[in-house]
Amino acid sequence: MAEPLNTNIRVNTERLWDSLMQMAAIGPGVAGGNNRQTLTDDDAKGRELFKSWCEQAGCTVGVDQIGTQFADRPGTDPTALPVCIGSHLDTQPTGGKYDGVLGVLAGLEIVRLLNDLNIKTRRPISVVNWTNEEGCRFAPPMLASGVFAGMYTLDWALDRQDAAGCRFGDELERIGFVGEETVGARKMHAFYELHIEQGPVLEAAGADVGVVTHGQGLRWLEFTLEGRESHTGSTPMPMRLNAGLGMARVTLLVDEIARANAPDAVGAVGHCDVFPNSRNIIPGKSVFTVDIRHRELSVLTDMESQVREGAQSIAEEIGLNISIEQVGGYDPVAFDAGCIDNVRRAADQLGLRHRDIVSGAGHDACWVNRVAPTCMVMCPCVDGLSHNEAEEITPAWASAGADVLLRAALESAEIVD
Repeated sequence: MAEPLNTNIRVNTERLWDSLMQMAAIGPGVAGGNNRQTLTDDDAKGRELFKSWCEQAGCTVGVDQIGTQFADRPGTDPTALPVCIGSHLDTQPTGGKYDGVLGVLAGLEIVRLLNDLNIKTRRPISVVNWTNEEGCRFAPPMLASGVFAGMYTLDWALDRQDAAGCRFGDELERIGFVGEETVGARKMHAFYELHIEQGPVLEAAGADVGVVTHGQGLRWLEFTLEGRESHTGSTPMPMRLNAGLGMARVTLLVDEIARANAPDAVGAVGHCDVFPNSRNIIPGKSVFTVDIRHRELSVLTDMESQVREGAQSIAEEIGLNISIEQVGGYDPVAFDAGCIDNVRRAADQLGLRHRDIVSGAGHDACWVNRVAPTCMVMCPCVDGLSHNEAEEITPAWASAGADVLLRAALESAEIVD
């Protein structure tokens, strides 16, 4: 194990915060946040700014075939695998300024700090901006890291379409970020991701940072219920085939199942459509997505079975046709014990209040964990609010997370005297 890094060495909080605000100026939202969806013109501008900053910091920036950026700071051992740090720059349509972005720009700040102090590492350090983590424009989320980890094929990913029928691969080419590197060809010694918590646990506990030990598994199930459109005023109640009622009852079922598996289970209906969506027509069709999550695979599997069986019974009782398709999901994640120890030790060295935490959201680290030792660091966010333009953190929270990230990554990268 390397000697502990001098605890007086900290990231430049002002520089990190200034970088966050400069990136937030690209793709501003309507209420103080950001709308920098993947493969849009604003995403391209954010990528170009990140590239220019990395090159100014002496990094070589590579791009793979799905557009993920890798900014490499060389190590002293040309044969050593790199320690990677990163997250994503794309946002939700009404996203905040920190979700994902903090993890990328904290990696850049670490490189800048190492340059300032002329600190050399045996292993290279690579700062990563994964493409399409959010998945709001092109489903599923964490698409590029999923291809990197072998969960999806590149051709399948490039053929994804958005709501307007635009193809992922065509949009990637349009903004000029089709790289030459084979996706997944890069091997990693370790991967660290700093992210805002996106929940209220750390703030409520008064913790400075969270040590992420696990990631919840999730299932996204898309339901289609078909009944019969008819007039709301003249169709007797016993004669209705109401697809909207079926959706409502499945929504309640999901809530009941999640509550029965508390405190670690969550579940809800998110996206939903009813047809024809008219005031005086009973819906003849409803399409909606169920999101269920749990940290234990056995419980998650049981919850999914209960949802499927319960929804089938509801459809039969009302007289609806039903189809169910899994449109996303992954099994629970246990992050690497060695990387977790590095994060805990870093927080202890800095005298920061920390606690173990399970990530309730999906992150690129969840896929990368399949192909490299991986861990996450989390910082609090105000009221646990995220995927919202009102998302907020403090400079102190940002720098505390980045300081822990710095020490954990350097323990893996090995400082050279």
